[in-house]
Amino acid sequence: MCAHQDDHKPNLLLSVLQNRCPRCRRGRLFEESNPYRLRSFMKMNVQCPVCGQPTEPETGFYFGTGYVSYALSIALSVATFVAWWVLIGFSLDDSRLFWWLGLNGILLVLMQPLLMRVSRSIWLAFFVYYDKNWRRFRISQ
Repeated sequence: MCAHQDDHKPNLLLSVLQNRCPRCRRGRLFEESNPYRLRSFMKMNVQCPVCGQPTEPETGFYFGTGYVSYALSIALSVATFVAWWVLIGFSLDDSRLFWWLGLNGILLVLMQPLLMRVSRSIWLAFFVYYDKNWRRFRISQ
């Protein structure tokens, strides 16, 4: 029962949320692990340190991440709207709507580095799929 545990296929959702390579789902996409170190939070490895998958398959590859980041921001705003509505409620007689708008704006600004990283991970996972033979066929540039 002491089989080698590294042969399992990691979960796609967890690997995207952890900013892992979509080909092997083990290597880190970003050089810096802290998304709030603003000088270097978007610097990506040139290739996956584990399997060698290029992180920028072509020039301008990540232009489409704006759409993914927008969708994530809308989803976060809808989630905070529903949570505010259920927990506090909205009324035209007071300023609860404006409090939600302000807090939602602050939350979006604070979450932006995380959303930008996850949107790059999602975008790369759209085009690069898991390869069960990644150990045997290492990509070299």
